[in-house]
Amino acid sequence: MDVALDSLKFIDLTTSSIIFLFIVGFIGGLVSGFIGSGGAFVLTPGMMSLGVPGTVAVASNMCHKFPKALVGAIKRFRYGQVDVKLGLVMAASAGVGVQVGIKIQNAILAAWGQAGSNLYVSLSFVAVLVIVGGYVFYDAMKRPGAKASGPTLAQRLQKIEMWPMITFKTAGVRISMWFTIPVGFATGMLAATIAVGGFIGVPGMIYVLGASGLVASASELVIAFAMGLGGTVNWAMHGMVDIRLTLIILAGSLLGVQLGAIGTTIVREAMIKIVMGSIMLIVAVSRALAVPKYLAELGLVEIPKDAVALMDKASFVIMCAALALGAVIILGSMYKARKAESRQAAYGQA
Repeated sequence: MDVALDSLKFIDLTTSSIIFLFIVGFIGGLVSGFIGSGGAFVLTPGMMSLGVPGTVAVASNMCHKFPKALVGAIKRFRYGQVDVKLGLVMAASAGVGVQVGIKIQNAILAAWGQAGSNLYVSLSFVAVLVIVGGYVFYDAMKRPGAKASGPTLAQRLQKIEMWPMITFKTAGVRISMWFTIPVGFATGMLAATIAVGGFIGVPGMIYVLGASGLVASASELVIAFAMGLGGTVNWAMHGMVDIRLTLIILAGSLLGVQLGAIGTTIVREAMIKIVMGSIMLIVAVSRALAVPKYLAELGLVEIPKDAVALMDKASFVIMCAALALGAVIILGSMYKARKAESRQAAYGQA
């Protein structure tokens, strides 16, 4: 029998856990629609806080995400924002990254069991969320109009003539294929590890390849669909996709993403970045508090059971706080912006 099946443990769903997962899905969708991210940095830790094994949380999250990516890609293609060629070229190496990432996950399961996999996912989350969340705050605090001195990395790479050179018309980029491979591979690896490949893919297309933010975020949906579909099939063959979790978070996410998308039209961009950075750093703290539990389960450290239980509860409470904070900031900002628009409209009519 596959080691993944030996290690698998689906949680029992109660009324409270279903409600929590729906709320997690709603806020993940709200965040996704509001900041243009997949929201997986909320969804995967949210599932894990209920005791869902890391591999099952990643696999179920990936399963719920690729249908949304297809819908989003089609919609943004109609607006002329998707560079299909860029998306497919990136998806080729991203697909390899996903399969390698899944093999690494299964190797960790074989060597250290579910606790080892949970530790791997949690440490990856903490590292990625701290780095990306910190950068988002830095970017939000930069002075408007500030320009970098000298040519960018993408401009320097585009001048290197290394066969084969590829032209991406919609993105307005001509660059060697060899520079697309590491960006795509890293995107797939991260997606297979924590189901958040866009954290690498979108910045990579912007800063390494030279695509605009609009085209990069739209083309990433093509990558997300391709690697999500392939990854879901592979995870499902290992028995890791919990379709119950997938459908619950998808239901909440589809509702939240519509509301979040409306928010982007009335809330300042700086506030969007602040929301993103805040949630990321709080979720990072939540996952960090769960790390000692997995270390103790592996026998790497000795921690009193009472202390482990306390940190486990604190991790769950902080996770809930992050979700609540995100919802309050987003909905509050939308309410204030809408109220201000109504006052201006009233003054205009007077």
